[in-house]
Amino acid sequence: MGQGRSRRRGGTSPPSSQGVGSGVDLALLPLELLVLILSWVPGRALVTRGRLVCRQWRDLIDGPALWKLQAERDPSKREALGAALEAARHCPRMEWARVGVLQPFGRNLIRNPRGEDQFQHWQVGHGDSICLRDNTCWISQLVDLVKEGLWEDLLDAFQPDIFVSDWWGTHEKCGCTYNLYVLLLTGDKTSVIARFVTEVDPAEEWNVPFQQASHVFRKYGPGARYLRFQHIGNRPGPEHTEAHITNSTVLVKLSG
Repeated sequence: MGQGRSRRRGGTSPPSSQGVGSGVDLALLPLELLVLILSWVPGRALVTRGRLVCRQWRDLIDGPALWKLQAERDPSKREALGAALEAARHCPRMEWARVGVLQPFGRNLIRNPRGEDQFQHWQVGHGDSICLRDNTCWISQLVDLVKEGLWEDLLDAFQPDIFVSDWWGTHEKCGCTYNLYVLLLTGDKTSVIARFVTEVDPAEEWNVPFQQASHVFRKYGPGARYLRFQHIGNRPGPEHTEAHITNSTVLVKLSG
């Protein structure tokens, strides 16, 4: 007596795509307007939360339309969008949610390519800087191709081109040598699928600032999951000379 009875509608709940606190059922919106609204949501939130809302949202997030809208509004993403659209011409099974967030095409997959910030992301051996000293020095980085945004079916079936590049040079007559080693590895990180090794003749004198070493891995076969990027240099004598390395690059693109 005197106690109010709590009333609830049993078995009912708001649609999963209804705007929280807004009273607007997004499922009733025209598809074009829904895509436009979702395109303003940060990419990672779309993938980690938006795809779980309903099948319609999942299909939109897995398609290219809203990612195109995001890239068109952000100049920093336009180059990656162009590379992704070009890749989509050759790969009908494009994972747009993955591409939209991680942007694996048209982006340098080498982290800290100039060796700054105390060589973060690099392994350094026998030397105290990215300049090669003390007779021999090496720096190395292991790139996880799947973690950077590619996927196994793409790597195995379509085998996108992998462009690698490095710039090096010296400032004086020194006889330094420089070698770039790039290995495509399987999932065990040790088995080699393809390799590129360049050996530059000892430099009698370098009056130009830098020279480029580059290669494109193409039609390398299935199984590639990692890329080992390593440069090794040495000098013939105890005199203080240096081989400078900068702008290490790994780019992925699909070609016809």
